[in-house]
Formats: sequence, structure tokens, C-alpha cells
Amino acid sequence: MQFLPPALLDRLGSAGPRYTSYPTADRFVEAHGPEQHLQALVQRAQGPGKVAPLSVYVHVPFCESLCYYCACNKIVTKHHERGAEYLKLLDAEIDLWTRNLGSRAAVSQLHFGGGTPTFLSDDELSQLAARLRDAFEWLPGIEASIEIDPRTVTRARLAHLQSLGFNRISYGVQDFDPKVQQAVHRVQPFEQVAQLMRDARELGFASVNMDLICGLPLQTAQSFAKTLAQVVQLRPDRIALYAYAHLPTRFKAQRRIHTTDIPAADVRLQLHADAIAAFLAAGYEHIGMDHFALPGDALAQAKRQGRLHRNFQGYTVQPDGDLIGLGVSAISRVGPTFAQNAKTIEEYADALAQGQWPVVRGIASTRDDLVRRSAIMALMCQGRLDFQALADAHLIDPKVYFAQELEALASQAADGLVQISDQAVDVTPLGWFFVRSVAAVFDRHLQADRARERYSKII
Repeated sequence: MQFLPPALLDRLGSAGPRYTSYPTADRFVEAHGPEQHLQALVQRAQGPGKVAPLSVYVHVPFCESLCYYCACNKIVTKHHERGAEYLKLLDAEIDLWTRNLGSRAAVSQLHFGGGTPTFLSDDELSQLAARLRDAFEWLPGIEASIEIDPRTVTRARLAHLQSLGFNRISYGVQDFDPKVQQAVHRVQPFEQVAQLMRDARELGFASVNMDLICGLPLQTAQSFAKTLAQVVQLRPDRIALYAYAHLPTRFKAQRRIHTTDIPAADVRLQLHADAIAAFLAAGYEHIGMDHFALPGDALAQAKRQGRLHRNFQGYTVQPDGDLIGLGVSAISRVGPTFAQNAKTIEEYADALAQGQWPVVRGIASTRDDLVRRSAIMALMCQGRLDFQALADAHLIDPKVYFAQELEALASQAADGLVQISDQAVDVTPLGWFFVRSVAAVFDRHLQADRARERYSKII
């Protein structure tokens, strides 16, 4: 793949912030707790932002079986009665939100993630959806999506999800090769997913996403090429292609993966490049980073029209606004603040039992954070940092404010990732594949870390 040089993939395609927020979640501090979160809600109620539509994210942490690659906050259990107990906790947290937001706040985006949201029974999903409809006003045209483990649903279950108001679904596939599936403890035959894709089409879901991972154990160029051909054959509206990061010291489940089975670095780069080539050849448009969509999908249309946004659900057509995060580890955004819930059910439940917010950490953005957030999101979503627009929004001279950053971008301009003019920084078609590396130049927190690392090495 000539237009995506392996050397660039090796140098700029490494792990880094995905910028679903800025500051990123690793910058959250425990000093920002329940009291600060409540204060942010009070300020929201007094400002113009209270009328803007909300996004709602619900985290369901349960999974029936352990996928060895997974780095999500999850609880592996076959005790489905835990679902009913968890719904009671969610109900208590929803009460806290409605008490402070007022009843029937408007919602334009809803997403169920996990874990495995379809761990819940049909009756429990109905109960949760009804509770959310009672607490919030679901606006016409709401984008309601849910993550699905194909092993947990049938056509009847898909129909039930649609009856609850879900119009977008995401299948976790990762890889279709049986040996790879066995190596990561997630066996789901191609025929099973193919049938569910047909079912989703016939039922009329607005969009179907498919998640893939490259760099999994036992993946080869030949085996992954077959998976890519099968994915293209199924023709999902959207594809998310993630790179596996092997961090067994952080994620216990990954210790079950044999390090010798993980493809070498050059093979992983080739897998990534091959996937991109396959999707583009099949007519998919590159949305940004590792996301692709068919030209007729709302996400592709939004990118072409400059209406793309980004939040904790990733790229979205929803306008930038506040986010309600419900459940363990869920993150909320209220105005310039972010707050994250406790990561264990025990701590989450204990706070709710006392009538308190289950928030354990967060951050209040500074003025500098807000300026940099605007710059980063402009690059991540529109692929263009317009100096005049930034000046008008924040009353600064961007070329002075970001003098060091613009100087640092010179090397990326030399690589053909950006074009810098007197009016703007524009991300090139090649640069879109490395857009988070471009955006990272404006991340003050990250650059400070790198400066400290360089200093430490010197001494």
C-alpha cells in the first residue's frame, strides 16, 4: 500500500490518546468528586446550556464469558440475577440526575455499552428502556445504539431491541478465523454473524457497525485477508478497526494470551495496512483514525458536510453537548467538567445507598484546556484548524498562542500529513490516518509528559 508508508505507521501509528475528550480521562483527579460534580450541575441549570439536548451512555459491565483481549471494565459471571440488582442501582443514579436536571430533559443520543448490554434479559432491557423514557424525553430522530455480542442474540432479540427504540447496533466480531477465535476465547462462526446481519437488514436498522481487531494472537496476513473479505461481503454500514495492545500487567485477562502467538510488529503493520486497503477498495470512506463508513451512512455524510463531532461514543453526527454517564466507570460531561463513576459495583452501590453521586474522579477544564479542546476537536472532526474561527471563539491570536505547536507541526507537514498556511492547518488525506498524532501536538498535558521523559533520560 504505497500511499500509507509502513515507516509512518510504525512511527505515528502507536498507542496514544483517542481524544474522545480533552483533557483525556487519564488526567482526571480524585479532587474532583461528588461535590464538584453537583456544583457543575447547578451552574448548568443557571446557564443557557440547560436547554441543549443531552447524550446518555449506559454501562452494563456483565459478560458471560471472558474474552482474553478485552481491556473494558467488565464483570464475568453466569449469574444473570445480578442484572436485576444492577437495574436497581441504575434507577437510583437516574433519580439523582432527574432531581438535578429536572424531569424530561431532552436526549438526542443514547448508547448502551459494556461489558455486554445484551447480558440483560429482554424483560430487563424493556424495564431499563422504559425507565429512561420516563426520566428523559427521547427526541424525534434520536440515535439509539447498543453494542451486541453476536453469541447473545437471535432475530427475535434484535426485533425486541428495535421495538424498544434502538435503531443502530454494533456487532463485536474482532476476527472470523476459528484459530484466532479460540486463542482469544471468543468463538462465533461466520455463518452466525452473517445470519444476524441479514436479520438486522430485514428488520430495518438504520446502521450496523462491526468491530474488528488486528494484531490478535495467531493472526496472519492470509487469515486476516479472509476475514476482511468476509466483512466486506457482509457490508456493514460502519467498521471500527482497532489495533490490539498487549498490556498483561494492566489487564489480567490478557495474561492468558501466549506472547509468542502475537504477530510481530512488522506483521501487525501489514495487517493494518491491508485492512485499510481492503475497506477503501470496497468503497468505504475513511472517517478518521480507525473508523470507516459506506458513503450513504450518516457518519460519512456528516464528514463530507463538516458536521462531524466526537464524544465518548467516538465519532458522531450529534452536536457537541453534555453527556450523562450511567453505571460503573461511566464518564459524564457537564459544561467544562468531566466526572467518572466508581469502577467497582461495591463502591458504586455504596455511594448510591447513601444518596450520593458515585463520582470518584474528574476534572474542571481551564481556559487553556478549552482553547486546546477546540483545536484538537477541529482537527479530529473537520480536519481543519481555522485560525480565524478559533480567534473569534476564544479571543486569541492562534498563531501566537500556538507558536510552539505550529513549529512542531513542521515535521508532520514534511511527512505530508498536514498543510500549514496563514489561514489554517489542514489535514491531508494521508494525515487522516494519523489524525490523533496531529492532534496530540496541541495536547499540553501529553507534551509536558514527553518533555519530562526526555529530561529524565538526559539525567
